[in-house]
Amino acid sequence: MIRESVMMDEFMKAAIAEAKQGLKTGGIPIGSVLVKHNKIIGRGHNKRVQDGDPITHAEIDCLRNAGRIGNYQDTVLYSTLMPCYLCAGAVVQFNIKKVIAGESKTFTGAKQFMESHGVEVIDLDLAECQDLMKQFIEKNPRLWDEDIGQ
Repeated sequence: MIRESVMMDEFMKAAIAEAKQGLKTGGIPIGSVLVKHNKIIGRGHNKRVQDGDPITHAEIDCLRNAGRIGNYQDTVLYSTLMPCYLCAGAVVQFNIKKVIAGESKTFTGAKQFMESHGVEVIDLDLAECQDLMKQFIEKNPRLWDEDIGQ
């Protein structure tokens, strides 16, 4: 496991709390936070099921909740799962320079795409994030396939 700092752990804990909130409200357990100058400025979780909206992935919800902040270059996006191409596209579009993912074993996501656009991507390979997704996927395989476009 990679550990950058105690601060980073607190931000990932906040993303995990978002994922658990999403699961508690009937959705997919993926959470995200946006950090600027060591402060959380946006939080979100996957709300595709709750909102009936195929675009409301955790990272998109997080960015929406952060609102218009002007410049995203000094931000770090934390996500419990490696971002998909949709969310990676938003990262590249808004010039977010760093993404920290809880895991990428249950879903490989778009790490190479982000890196090819100059984004530093760190995969923490956290058991808690993997377990959350594994349990969800086992219980809801059709919903998970829908979420990843299968």
